[in-house]
Amino acid sequence: MKFSLQRAFVAVFLVAFLLPQFGMALTPQQERDALEEELKRIEEEIAQFEGSIAETQARQRTLQNQIATIQSQIRKLDLEIQRSNILIQDLSGQIQDTSASIENTERGIEQTKEQLGELLQKIYQESQKPLLEVVLSGPTISDFFDNVAALQIVNGRNRELLEQFQDLTRYLVSQKESLEGEKTEQQNYARIQLLQQQQSRNAQVEQQRILNITRGQESEYQKLLADRQKQAQEIRSRIFELFGVPDAPTFGEALEIAKHVSVQTGVRPALLLAVLTQESNLGKNVGQCYLTNAQTAVGVNIRTGAVVRNVMKPMGLAGRKGDVDDFLIITRELGRDPFQTPVSCPIPSVGGYGGAMGPAQFIPTTWMAYRNRLAAMLGRPADPWRITDAFWAAALYLGDYGAKQQTYSGEWRAAMIYFSGSTNPAYRFYGDSVMAIAERYQKDIDALEGY
Repeated sequence: MKFSLQRAFVAVFLVAFLLPQFGMALTPQQERDALEEELKRIEEEIAQFEGSIAETQARQRTLQNQIATIQSQIRKLDLEIQRSNILIQDLSGQIQDTSASIENTERGIEQTKEQLGELLQKIYQESQKPLLEVVLSGPTISDFFDNVAALQIVNGRNRELLEQFQDLTRYLVSQKESLEGEKTEQQNYARIQLLQQQQSRNAQVEQQRILNITRGQESEYQKLLADRQKQAQEIRSRIFELFGVPDAPTFGEALEIAKHVSVQTGVRPALLLAVLTQESNLGKNVGQCYLTNAQTAVGVNIRTGAVVRNVMKPMGLAGRKGDVDDFLIITRELGRDPFQTPVSCPIPSVGGYGGAMGPAQFIPTTWMAYRNRLAAMLGRPADPWRITDAFWAAALYLGDYGAKQQTYSGEWRAAMIYFSGSTNPAYRFYGDSVMAIAERYQKDIDALEGY
């Protein structure tokens, strides 16, 4: 199998750096076409590595095969990261184009408003004149009719400008909605890239760990495998990492919560644990921001003290509610101080919005959609920052979108919708990663329960 990661980097380097320096600057469309071509090549190589990994894993578990598998995973993740870079770069161009278009539209609106103001002032001045003054304003009767005709023309122009103003305003709203969607998409790619980078680091650490323990000897590796098979009881002491939760449960405790919730919702415990793990892994920044100004959605990073914009989505276009409104309702209902309650920060590299709450990383508007169902099941208002309530909320959401089927496709679809509200194949890394984590958790559960 040919491996052309170097070629991929060279191509992107040429597009981004060298060609503009040699007077061969690309148009935005040419640059996007080049990015699309590079993206296609990278995706083909990712597919090749997926086949290689599956083939290696199917062989006998030897040290050589294990190291080969990890190395293939690392190379595949490198390509995934490169793919995410291209998608983020492409969206950056689209966002710049949309932002420029919005600025032009806003200028057009301001110009139209000025013209409207001048015409309305003229019409008003004419309307204040007494009829006799209007009739006698010209030396002949024909001058009077000329003035009437001119006023009618002014009124007609006024209507045209008003319609133009309304059209521009509607177009501006659609442009801003488009920009909002592009920024959300870019943020999703950035979140996936964080997962890819973390998994790549973990794979490299695992490779080095195996080599350190075995010193490259097959016999030592087989001993390591045997030791791993005896670690079922130790799994109970593993901390189930949920950032932003003061008293994170052990794996055994988290499993008991997940099993109890599963009985009521039909969502497999391993999947529920996997989704919550994935969300917390996204989340080295989970629970690291406070909202400080509800009107502007400005906040502060708890650790650094830095001012953070767009801690959560403010009031939307045309007066639609944003996350801030619902966040204030949720915290008030729970008796929490909204300005001392931690939420996720925006991703610094791309901006967007933060505001996700607790281990399950629900944004306020989504939590509100489940608030009444949760309260009915729990017999009290649900708290996004309470670990048991986070399990319940995540299970209800996953169950609504296919996880109750307990099939790979149903669970994968539910995980994808949990991430972005869609099954956009561009985000498949998230769903694939959740299912891989769920498979590992299922093995842990089986070991604990003696299967």
